[in-house]
Amino acid sequence: MNSVLVRTDADSGVAVVTLNRPERLNAVDLAMADELASTWGELRFDDSVRAIVLTGAGERAFCTGIDRDAVVPQPNSPYAQDDPLLGIGPKANDLWKPVVAAVRGMACGGAFYLLGEAEFVVADTTASFFDPHTTYGMVSAYESVLMAQRMPYGEVARMALMGTAERISARRAYEIGLVSELVAEGEALSAAAGCAAVLAGYPTEAVQGTVRALWAASEAGRSQGIAQAPHLIALGNAAGARQARLFSGRSRQYRLRE
Repeated sequence: MNSVLVRTDADSGVAVVTLNRPERLNAVDLAMADELASTWGELRFDDSVRAIVLTGAGERAFCTGIDRDAVVPQPNSPYAQDDPLLGIGPKANDLWKPVVAAVRGMACGGAFYLLGEAEFVVADTTASFFDPHTTYGMVSAYESVLMAQRMPYGEVARMALMGTAERISARRAYEIGLVSELVAEGEALSAAAGCAAVLAGYPTEAVQGTVRALWAASEAGRSQGIAQAPHLIALGNAAGARQARLFSGRSRQYRLRE
């Protein structure tokens, strides 16, 4: 079974890209990372697709970041870190067609690589957002840099530092600007598709040029932050064995911050 599903509608010009590992809460393994990169590359050349909706299969999660069973070999250097999630987003693959994210359920950790490269986010009332890195002895670097383009500093800092102790509710995410529209349970996909259909109906060059201009507006700060990320991760991450102990011993309790 494909871990990424693509459904296109020639009439509307909209493609729906679905993360399809619901049994793993749509966590990204190495195969899915490769599929996502290939998907964005294919959509670049499909002129019938003028706008894209990105969503997750199932009701429990949009995406929960990298699959903890994924084995990613690392060079023995504090100056080099290989992160398979760096290539999973549309902008990382030079795709400038507008992407609208539709979030239902949890979106956490590495999910922000994807949300950070969407033009805007539509969420239903079941959505919640959190960053577990610090709880497990890991540095939140790339995630924090991307979310700093979407949320006020204090909100990003609190989410990144509080780890699994708190989750941001859909309502709070809407109030702070992470989510642009909040809809009833189960309606995020249809609402996002409606927005995408509007964008697909406008002149393509104007829409893609606007997407590129918006991305350029935040590119300098983002690029500087990302340049520091590998060193901070290499210096700050706990050893793998300690991360595993922290993960297995984590509390299941959390506060939903409204």
